[in-house]
Amino acid sequence: MSTELPKASGLSSATPPSTQPTAVTRSAPVQRRRITAEIAIVLGLSLGQSAVYAVVNLLDKLSQAPLAAQTTRLNPVLDDRQYFDLTYQLLGIFFALIPVFLVLFLLTEPGKSAFRTLGFTFTKPKVDFGLGFGLAAVIGAGTLGIYAAGRALGITTAIEPAALDAYWWTVPVLILSALRHAVVEEVIVVGYLFHRLRQLGWSTPVIIVTSALLRGSYHLYQGFGPFIGNFIMGLIFGYAYTRTRRVMPLVIAHALLDIAGFVGFALFGSAIGIGT
Repeated sequence: MSTELPKASGLSSATPPSTQPTAVTRSAPVQRRRITAEIAIVLGLSLGQSAVYAVVNLLDKLSQAPLAAQTTRLNPVLDDRQYFDLTYQLLGIFFALIPVFLVLFLLTEPGKSAFRTLGFTFTKPKVDFGLGFGLAAVIGAGTLGIYAAGRALGITTAIEPAALDAYWWTVPVLILSALRHAVVEEVIVVGYLFHRLRQLGWSTPVIIVTSALLRGSYHLYQGFGPFIGNFIMGLIFGYAYTRTRRVMPLVIAHALLDIAGFVGFALFGSAIGIGT
């Protein structure tokens, strides 16, 4: 998301297993500050920034009308002219992936691939697709329930997962958008963040909760229901990652969920009343 990076001072000279990053000790305060600053920069360029905007957007909505009376449109039209809209959509998807390229670059070390470090490979297809489909089924059912409850309680806006006009490229772009969200969120909020926070010596339960809170926070623009649902999703995904040390099953599960939501709504939403 490669040039060689210098080995961190204060760390063991032996290369640790890719799934067990060495914690930064108190004898390396400079390295600790460097990692902390790096995390802040990465999140400031990506989902941390999204979280701040989501909080402000939620406050904006709350100041205008009850959440139940408002609608959140995902994948909106970016231009009235078909091919300019397509261009803007593709550019948005590409540039949203730049922080992922950055993370992979930062985690690449001599003789150690960032893809292998995060388990962002297809080397274990049975585990990746089996767990991915299983997580998608569990999270998908739970998401529908939480969305319905949130709408009933008036704490969630109506959500339209796809607001694009119907063109020949609509479905492919929605699939690419779903893949974009899956890769950005799982690589950064799970793979990268877990790896770096372990190096800072954080405990696994604290890392899981922190990651889940971040995941929930950048969905606050949709209301409090999606925050709760995504926080729970973050706990489940975080636990799964600690068991497998592989981000690929999470990417697959997330992609399946978003493809079903985006494409399903584009094709059948108006007929079955989703988002109303």
